[in-house]
Amino acid sequence: MTAAKPVPLLNAANVLTVARMVLVPVFVLCVVASRMTHDAWQIAAGLIFVVASATDYVDGWIARAHNLVTSFGKVADPIADKALTGAALVLLSIYDRLPWWVTLVILIREWGVTALRFWVLRHGVIAASRGGKVKTALQILGIGWYLAPLPAAFAAVGPWIMFAAVAVTVVTGLDYVARAIRIRRASLSTAGGAPHPAPAEAPAVAPQADEPVA
Repeated sequence: MTAAKPVPLLNAANVLTVARMVLVPVFVLCVVASRMTHDAWQIAAGLIFVVASATDYVDGWIARAHNLVTSFGKVADPIADKALTGAALVLLSIYDRLPWWVTLVILIREWGVTALRFWVLRHGVIAASRGGKVKTALQILGIGWYLAPLPAAFAAVGPWIMFAAVAVTVVTGLDYVARAIRIRRASLSTAGGAPHPAPAEAPAVAPQADEPVA
């Protein structure tokens, strides 16, 4: 039997992931330069945020379609995703565009789900849900809406989008907690109290693409 060909570290999926990480400080600089009052810088920040968010979907698709999942991608992809979203939320709160409680709820949920994944990693993988994908889409739409220098009538829609994002974020977060507990209990029950050993490499179809939309 022919051994599986190793996946090169330098591949299209990882390049896009690194590009997203590089765009995070550029995005931050644009927001700071705009002070959320300078339209040109706000537009630049919004475009960077949208482009960087889009690479999250593209690199996941490339990794799945061409079997380019690597250990680096599994770690760097969710970090880049959460760094981008987290930076945007914190900056919007700093400039009084978004209540701090919204930022804290979303960030606690995002990093909490990541911690849950590591907690149950020895017992199984928590697959991404449809609700997680909806949550991600609403967060991106909401943040993009707040970043754009819109007329007051259109800007008033932003809080409703973000409210929907927060609601789905909380609901899916609770769902992940319940699923993590079930996976851990089922694993311990099946093994008679001993967890199953974690595989050396997770399936190529899941981690890099699914983690950001949890």
